[in-house]
Amino acid sequence: MADQRGKLGVGIGWRPELDLSIARIPGVDWVEVVAENLHAEHLPESLTGLGLPILPHAVSLSLGGAEPVDTTRVEHLAAITEELGAPMASDHVCFVRAGGLDAGHLIPVPRTRDALDVLVDNVKLTQSIVGVPFAMENIAAVFEWPDAELTEPQFLCELTERTGCLLIIDVANLYATARNLGTDPLAFLDDIPWEQLAYVHMAGGVERDGIYHDTHAHPIFPQVLELLGELRSRVDPPGMLLERDDNYPSDAELTSELAAIRKAVTR
Repeated sequence: MADQRGKLGVGIGWRPELDLSIARIPGVDWVEVVAENLHAEHLPESLTGLGLPILPHAVSLSLGGAEPVDTTRVEHLAAITEELGAPMASDHVCFVRAGGLDAGHLIPVPRTRDALDVLVDNVKLTQSIVGVPFAMENIAAVFEWPDAELTEPQFLCELTERTGCLLIIDVANLYATARNLGTDPLAFLDDIPWEQLAYVHMAGGVERDGIYHDTHAHPIFPQVLELLGELRSRVDPPGMLLERDDNYPSDAELTSELAAIRKAVTR
């Protein structure tokens, strides 16, 4: 349960382009790293030298895909997790590969019971290899597969019930899906099993031609911060993480965004 996992506080996604900034910015309690960008035998000293908790986050396991899990990718995540001494690892509720092709993007999983069965089996296999608590994150969607049998909260609830996995709730992704597909983000927040919450993601984006793009390269929308406040009214999140993957801002801007996140969950 969330209250048994301890408080992470406010963190930031570690990227090589931000390594010096993270070391300088006050009030960073922890960092998350993209596991695929690291090698267990050669971890950057600018990462390990921070003296902060480090959690690995995968982006390529494709656990929602119908094809067999590529266990070499899971074993890489396990090796990174062990080398970092991390208390948990994670990936996304999505698939990225099918028919021998790699999309290069996180693709939503059809919310059918057959697809859920596949995801459950793949998560259980991953858990058996990684060996630490494993979390799954909601993604930003710009389309839905037809003939859904479950809402997204129902899908995530059953996933956690059948696997015991934790959840990373990405508030920016929740906003993006609601903005693009017309779903109700407050209904999502009402129906999530908060006892399985690992931590929360926050990121910036941009709206173009009526579509919200979760870019991780722009400031956080005020509406996303408001949605984080709505989440806080339902649960005290163990941790909050700011993601930035491009168009890297100044230390002052990063510090301001971290402060806005902290304020949204303490007011």
